[in-house]
Amino acid sequence: MSAVETRTVAEDEAEIRLDRWFRRHFPGLTHGALAKLLRTGQIRVDGRRAETGTRLAPGQSVRVPPLGDLDAPRPRRALAVDPHDAKELERLVLYRDASVIVLDKPFGLPVQGGPGIVKSLDALLDALRFGAEERPRLVHRLDRDTTGVLLVARTAAAASRLAAAFRSRDAEKTYWAVTVGVPSPREGRIDAPLAKRAGLRGERVVLAGRDEADAARAITDYRTLDAAGRRAAWLELSPLTGRTHQLRVHCVGIGCPILGDAKYGGAGAMLEGFPEQLHLHARGIAIPHPEGGVLRAEAPLPPHMRATFAALGFAAPRPIKPARGPARRG
Repeated sequence: MSAVETRTVAEDEAEIRLDRWFRRHFPGLTHGALAKLLRTGQIRVDGRRAETGTRLAPGQSVRVPPLGDLDAPRPRRALAVDPHDAKELERLVLYRDASVIVLDKPFGLPVQGGPGIVKSLDALLDALRFGAEERPRLVHRLDRDTTGVLLVARTAAAASRLAAAFRSRDAEKTYWAVTVGVPSPREGRIDAPLAKRAGLRGERVVLAGRDEADAARAITDYRTLDAAGRRAAWLELSPLTGRTHQLRVHCVGIGCPILGDAKYGGAGAMLEGFPEQLHLHARGIAIPHPEGGVLRAEAPLPPHMRATFAALGFAAPRPIKPARGPARRG
């Protein structure tokens, strides 16, 4: 890159640290070189100086100075991964080809590191090289306690194309949730803005008024696939925007918190006799493949949701086998 460039932070990059954002978009830029560019004010976020730990928000602009050859992908020495962890990670692979790996993320595994996090998916990605020189790259995230389909790019080129698909909303994401209570109406669209608020137990996302300065529009389509009387429902959720904790807050907003979501639903998100784990699962995704066509993948329910489905009498179809196929027509 030989000229100043301004890039917009994508919706799937909410809360990512600035240094990780650069690692994703410019993998050849070393930490030392990034620190120097920040120290001299050559990199700015929304026109202001920033630090490596600055958290980004969707829609913000990042000024990127000329980088010369620094942004060229470089082979990275594989880091040692505990053999047990490596085997466990390989078992999570639902699909892989030369460009993409599809993982079935388990409950409780953080996608990225942070304070108090000893092990994260990002730190283990060297176990998924499968002989390739380039280290796999995360292209989107799931909350620690959300399970299901997660994409990993195997090359810088694939990461760029997949990130562009997420930015342009060409990715169709489908989630399943078990909620306490049944929504009325049983299907519809939730168009309710969200905002972040500081609290005694850390930052929370809340429903916000449309005229609030920090409100971000958030849209979720939902439909009820089954219900156990008025006690619980199995919902299919399709987020049209990618705000932090969007699905969890939107479900609370319609009076049906996701089962096990103590953070947003409190005691009202619990049912006696059922696991006190978040019942939110990234069931499937359809996204343009970096090499053409469309990649479609689905993940099976995690153990705690399988047990809950059986107890409530919900019958989930088997997931489709992940595959790259032709794009849908009109």
